[in-house]
Amino acid sequence: MFAPPDQYIPQCIVDRRPVMVWLIAVTGTVLLIALILGAPLALANGHGVLGLIIYQAFSYLCHQIPERSLFIAGHPLAVCSRCSGIYAGFATALLFYPLLTSLSQTETPQRKWLLIGALPLALDFSLGFFGIWQNAHVSRFATGALLGAVAVFYIMPGLTDLSLRWRSLAGRTSEKTQPQAASTTKVNGASGPSDYSAPLRRI
Repeated sequence: MFAPPDQYIPQCIVDRRPVMVWLIAVTGTVLLIALILGAPLALANGHGVLGLIIYQAFSYLCHQIPERSLFIAGHPLAVCSRCSGIYAGFATALLFYPLLTSLSQTETPQRKWLLIGALPLALDFSLGFFGIWQNAHVSRFATGALLGAVAVFYIMPGLTDLSLRWRSLAGRTSEKTQPQAASTTKVNGASGPSDYSAPLRRI
């Protein structure tokens, strides 16, 4: 006896959640880059209110010192050159992420690689802070881009793991709220457990 088609469980299921997480992350990052570049362009094209709103939003994330910022159309970007490098490096590594590793990867690299990626930025900042060496836009942007690129390989596995855990928890919650009814069949007027509730008894 065979089970009805609606009771069969497919053996090969393609989980699209990692792809969706990656697409959402790419969309959000591209939007941030567009806003960073759009702030000076908005001012240059007479949209002062829009530009000031973007600058104000990013002021909570960056000091926005003009002397430490890159310029477009005569106006500084919405963030400094170091933050611009972090966003640019993150966006670049995120776009190429599927080519470098599996989107289903939930294990992060060893922490030492994150520290190594942050070391050039820390040195560049420290040397400039103590007046040992005057850093420039190139060094700030490059060290920020390196850290941003490395951070992708720690953030994406975490986001993927959260998406997988959230779906599992949601499934368990729905199972607990649904009433559990025993499957029974009637044979010659007597009711008993169905063969579909005991797969081992199937022929």
